[in-house]
Amino acid sequence: YQLLEMARRLEMYGVRLHPAKDREGTKLSLAVSHIGLLVFQGHTKINAFNWSKVRKLSFKRKRFLIKLRPDLNSAYQDTLEFVMASRDCCKIFWKICVEYHAFFRLFEEPKPKAKALGFHVLIGVISGSPPVMVNGQKAFPFGPSQSSNGHQPSPINAHSSPLSSPLFTDAGYVRTDDEDEVRRKKCPTDKAYFIAKELLTTERTFQKDLAVITVWFQAVLGKEDILPDSVRTLINTNYDPVYQLHQAFLKEVEQRLQQWEGRSNAHIKGDYQRVGDVMLKNIQGLKQLTSLLQRHGEVLVELERSCRASQRLQELCREFEQQKVCYLSLNMFLLRPLHRLLHYKLILERLCKHYPPHQDFRDSRAALADISEMVLQLQGTMMKMENIQKLLELKKDLTGIQDLAIPGRVREQFSLEFIRLGCLSKLSGKGLQQRMFFLFSDSLVYTSRGMTADNQFKVHGQLPLYGMTIRESEDEWGVPHSFTLFGQRQSVVVAASCVSEMVKWMEDIRMAVVLVEQSNRPSTDLLSTSRSDRKSPEEGGVEAESEEELSASRSSLERQSAQRGNTTVHVCWHRNTSVSMVDFSVAVENQLSGNLLRKFKNSNGWQKLWVVFTNFSLFFYKSHQDDYPLASLPLLGYSLTVPAETENIQKDYVFKLHFKSHVYYFRSESQYTFQRSVPLATCCVVLSSVVW
Repeated sequence: YQLLEMARRLEMYGVRLHPAKDREGTKLSLAVSHIGLLVFQGHTKINAFNWSKVRKLSFKRKRFLIKLRPDLNSAYQDTLEFVMASRDCCKIFWKICVEYHAFFRLFEEPKPKAKALGFHVLIGVISGSPPVMVNGQKAFPFGPSQSSNGHQPSPINAHSSPLSSPLFTDAGYVRTDDEDEVRRKKCPTDKAYFIAKELLTTERTFQKDLAVITVWFQAVLGKEDILPDSVRTLINTNYDPVYQLHQAFLKEVEQRLQQWEGRSNAHIKGDYQRVGDVMLKNIQGLKQLTSLLQRHGEVLVELERSCRASQRLQELCREFEQQKVCYLSLNMFLLRPLHRLLHYKLILERLCKHYPPHQDFRDSRAALADISEMVLQLQGTMMKMENIQKLLELKKDLTGIQDLAIPGRVREQFSLEFIRLGCLSKLSGKGLQQRMFFLFSDSLVYTSRGMTADNQFKVHGQLPLYGMTIRESEDEWGVPHSFTLFGQRQSVVVAASCVSEMVKWMEDIRMAVVLVEQSNRPSTDLLSTSRSDRKSPEEGGVEAESEEELSASRSSLERQSAQRGNTTVHVCWHRNTSVSMVDFSVAVENQLSGNLLRKFKNSNGWQKLWVVFTNFSLFFYKSHQDDYPLASLPLLGYSLTVPAETENIQKDYVFKLHFKSHVYYFRSESQYTFQRSVPLATCCVVLSSVVW
């Protein structure tokens, strides 16, 4: 008996039990050893999974998943699921498994010799993964790799927080060989080619965005007959022709780029090193649809009015926005055709600036003149609709406030305009407390994060701008970057996170005060009349708060719902920053799509991804053919730098994004892409430092 007991103790030496439950709720314990994964009930081992039988280990929230290899007699793959105490427990156990697996099972294969032709990409995953298609060829996994301890961007998942969950782990990375340089040298080096390629990549993204309305949203609406026929007809007649036109345009651009790259007869190659003629043809077709583009704002207003009239339609739109394919707000997709006109204008301006003596210059200049005329004609509609769209989005994030944008109605002969939103610390009887402030054209609203199902922000008060004065008060209160707002009814002391934030807020508030006093218009009462906790002016700036509200403001990112967790309001709250309507307008103009290579701080390989810059965020896809992004990374609050020599990157065209301990490296495939990506990332990182 003593011999058996000693053998049992030796077998359990170094094995740590991790509490878990199976699908039936039975209490178990998981452990990992040199042979594989172990399952215990109490102190009795009831099952063991050898490393050779394990195909993949993963976790999703509190669930730890073990995918086994199929038996020899059947192709059935079993997946075991265990529930642990928290996501952190799952992640800790998963990392221990990776460490054991790497130590006892890891082996290195010799690096294959570079071939004269072809471009090979090796994707390392947990051993046993099937081959995947990369650039039309099969790439086989070569062995496991250790995971990164760094922060990872969030997967877009309807059941997890878009700001907190892991993306792809470092177990899946891309390694490029010398053939990458060979292939890069074979591509055209003319700047006009890269401008044309940017047109192609952004057109692919725009085509996907149009499909969200014309294909995906229409399919959802077709399941239930709740949308008024007039609105349905309005959507079909105003978006389907635009979608069909851009489908044909995308095919032409793809064909032209193939010919430009030399994938056609060599003797006629020179006739196709141009894109202005294709652009001119498309823009002339768009000019015939100008009347439809002018009505896209009407579609947004009519759809909003229908949602107010039908609770079921409102729920249907909310459910659609939770789908992976709808990675932005639905209203933003409705305005995408208007935004695309601005992109065409910027692309053509760069093209015309590049080559006056070129044969393509005449067509490019004619196309630029036509698109500039369209932009000028539709600019008023765009500005008005962008403001309404932003007000509608803010209404979803706020509770205890009246409708900010009422379709078809003008507030006392003037419309409410959004100016800035962001995070400030408000001085009250309990000290400095984090608040979200929303600056409109006639008032300043301050809120705290509430405990609603959608994590909305609860409105605490409204400060009319008419007659307001503002003064720096750091010396008076001893609070860094603080300033005082003196209103007609109350005064409020707030503090920004840094000097630049304080300057931006003070400038915007002063500008809004001047405009509202020049117009001599009364302030709009935005607070809901049904609020029971509405304060009187005599209460001053100290609002009574419950401990629940205070704890809600400190709650973690994991508590957010998926559909509201990655909005600009929530990102500003967690990054303690702000963004203005001017920043939104700049972000609309500065959008980019294309391939980038990404690397985590603690990983060795580069992962090739299709990346979309839009709405202050990076959206990651495996390829441009994917219908929805795999993950997103909000950039507000990040800093943009180039890697130092000590970071040992040893690659060209690399820029670095970092926020606190989160570090990402991105590598462009060409100098032109790098020169385009860095300024656009800088526009997204509007509130961060840019260091060179």
